Amino acid sequence: MPSVEVRDATPRVLLFDLDGTLTDNFEGIANCIRYALAHMDVADPGDEALRVCVGPPLRETLPQLIGRSDAATIERAVGLYRERFSELGWRENRAYPGIAEMLAAAKQSNPRTFLCTTKPQQFAEKIIGHFGYGQFIDGIYGTSLDGLLDDKANLLAHLLAREKLDGANCVMIGDRKHDIRAARRNGARSLGVLWGYGSRAELLEAGATGLIAHPGEFEPGLAEVQAVSS
Repeated sequence: MPSVEVRDATPRVLLFDLDGTLTDNFEGIANCIRYALAHMDVADPGDEALRVCVGPPLRETLPQLIGRSDAATIERAVGLYRERFSELGWRENRAYPGIAEMLAAAKQSNPRTFLCTTKPQQFAEKIIGHFGYGQFIDGIYGTSLDGLLDDKANLLAHLLAREKLDGANCVMIGDRKHDIRAARRNGARSLGVLWGYGSRAELLEAGATGLIAHPGEFEPGLAEVQAVSS
């Protein structure tokens, strides 16, 4: 009788979001959006509206702030945003307390860890290097400046293909619905974090496998997610 291969479905690869999950880049993002809007004679929408912009791609959020969605206008706004972000905005950033310890624990118990962010690759690499998180991460996957892979589900699919990974063996960790939906579309599990910019309701509605309130809950929260059947 031929042997039957028994597949271990326990996720052993961790995929981390960046903004709102590992670092709080609200100051830099808000200041750069304000810079772009001011140069386009658009009124400052206020902090509450700008908080929604942490996480999603710029090309998704800027039309709502500007009130126009034509490609030329949005690309001009993106260019202005990046003009300031490349010099100042990426440094207007802070690490959430406990993240280094969380990443160290993640790396110790899981063979592979990756960053999966809709922030452009070059900025993601700068930020990870700035905070010294590179030692915990096997690869950084961000977007290109032209907007390819801005959809996080497509970015995650690209990561899985490049690394030859099965989504069933992965857990996406993030703070917004985009992270959770990307995981679901790629057959991965997800762990929503509540210290970022997405609410409990947003993450649950998107279908998060589990939730944690602070980095100290990461290990037991991950264990619960890993125990859920795919």
